[in-house]
Amino acid sequence: MPTHAHRLRASTADQNPDHQIDALIRAGVDRENIHVDTASGAKASRPKLDLVLELLREGDTLKVTRLDRLSRSVLHLVTLGADLRERGIELHVIEQGIDTSTMEGRAMFGMLSVLAELQRELIVANTNDGLAAARACGRVGGRRPKLTPDQAALAQRLHDEREKTVQQIADMFGVPRSTVYGHLDREKTLPRQPKKTTASKPISYQRVTCPLVSQ
Repeated sequence: MPTHAHRLRASTADQNPDHQIDALIRAGVDRENIHVDTASGAKASRPKLDLVLELLREGDTLKVTRLDRLSRSVLHLVTLGADLRERGIELHVIEQGIDTSTMEGRAMFGMLSVLAELQRELIVANTNDGLAAARACGRVGGRRPKLTPDQAALAQRLHDEREKTVQQIADMFGVPRSTVYGHLDREKTLPRQPKKTTASKPISYQRVTCPLVSQ
């Protein structure tokens, strides 16, 4: 089985992904299988992560140094984890000791799912409260031109998992359908059939396990 891309994301304080690459190599990932995305955490585009997610096959393992090197939010992380699980791909987070091939690792991801659902409910509740407050102030037609990052991630998840239609998502956030479509087009966080997902920083690929690194 391949050991795939580890992804390292560089922050302003740490622009050097070398320590992440070293950790991935020590974890058994071949250097040529490590892919690196060089972008800030606020930037959604992660071509190397997308590449790794396309390369991964059933029985492979995706390795990263930390969870925050893999995902921008809990919602996105849970969605990505569910996609990997469906495809028969394991996830190994080196520094945090998470390995979904073990019962403990799967349990930890289950807890993340609960937190993601809570976050989702809070986003919806806050959105509804904001709309109600706007209506109370007479701003009936003041729809927001875009979604927040968390709202965009939630919209992507609801759309990918077919829980709601684009119209229902638009109604939920009080925005036009065109706004929802615009965010879905940019996010591309979850692959549909055939599955494909979004990428970031350093990543590597090798048949048997897959690592990922963000710079």
